Amino acid sequence: MEHWDEKKIRTFQQTLLNWYDEKGRDLPWRRDQDPYHVWLSEVMLQQTGVQTVIPYYEKWLARFPTVTDLAAADEDTVLHQWAGLGYYSRARNLLKTAQIITNERNGKWPKTVAGLKALPGIGDYVAGAVASIAFGVPTPAIDGNAYRVFSRLLLIDTDITSSQARKVFAAAITPLIPLDRPGDFNQAVMDLGSSYMKAKDPDSAHSPVKEFDAAYRLGITAQYPVRSPRKKAVAKTYTAIVLRINEQVVWQQRPSRGLLASLWTWPLLAGDQRKVTVPDLVALLATDRKIAISPTTVLRSQVIGGDASVDHVFTHQHWTVYVRALTLSEPPVLPASAQLLPLTQQKLALPTLQKKISQFYNQER
Repeated sequence: MEHWDEKKIRTFQQTLLNWYDEKGRDLPWRRDQDPYHVWLSEVMLQQTGVQTVIPYYEKWLARFPTVTDLAAADEDTVLHQWAGLGYYSRARNLLKTAQIITNERNGKWPKTVAGLKALPGIGDYVAGAVASIAFGVPTPAIDGNAYRVFSRLLLIDTDITSSQARKVFAAAITPLIPLDRPGDFNQAVMDLGSSYMKAKDPDSAHSPVKEFDAAYRLGITAQYPVRSPRKKAVAKTYTAIVLRINEQVVWQQRPSRGLLASLWTWPLLAGDQRKVTVPDLVALLATDRKIAISPTTVLRSQVIGGDASVDHVFTHQHWTVYVRALTLSEPPVLPASAQLLPLTQQKLALPTLQKKISQFYNQER
């Protein structure tokens, strides 16, 4: 690992911040230092690209202009507003944190990294971003951009997937942060990591900090950051069951824990259930989904799309979802988690997966 003297550190700070002042991205959450805005944007950006987040961020603030407005909302409203961004635990934690800030802290935010990390859903990165940007705390905000930028600048060989990575990088980055502009410094690193020093096809030769880039100087940029191979996503197969009575279908809310927690989908059965008999399918629905159907009420059974399926990738899972429809003459007996509602839904909190299933059904039936 390289170590810089005070003169080089000051030159680096000035070079990076001069570039940021001139070329930094004009993003809606950068127009003030409101901790609510900073926090919201950073949570949204955790798993989603900037251009995708911007309209969601703006719509969110139109619906919940302040942290107090968010705290007053119910979970279903929050999940519906979040729909499309995925990783819905983020939305639930936004609501929990807003309620703590409003109801337990009289609207006042913690101003330290430790205080912010005590709030639901706020980890090292978001705490560092909010503390530095909103409150001027000279602390790093270490995400993929920071790992990439500083591993190349300083030749840090620590595997970024290892348990000690954050501690090693924090120790290396903290002395480089200017005390008067820590938030701008961290945001400049974000911009640098998403442009000249991005993961694929970096443009190190034109980077504003190329004179500080040890990996570029040695021609080994592709070797940084050091990362263990990713684990292959686990393949899983499901069948979505469309239980239709006229223009209504059965919608079921997922359990409060796990993937798609508390979101609404058509009933999902594990495995490929396209060829099982109607009585067996009805039995599976009763056992697995607690939906009671009399086989004599099934007017029609149809596999939608034949061998075609809906494919959806989560972080560690790859789902293949087939679709099968049952047309019923009478409504089934439903558990508390299910409702008979119109086929097209605007009010329920639907995951992207269900939107893809609905589109597939409408195209193929």
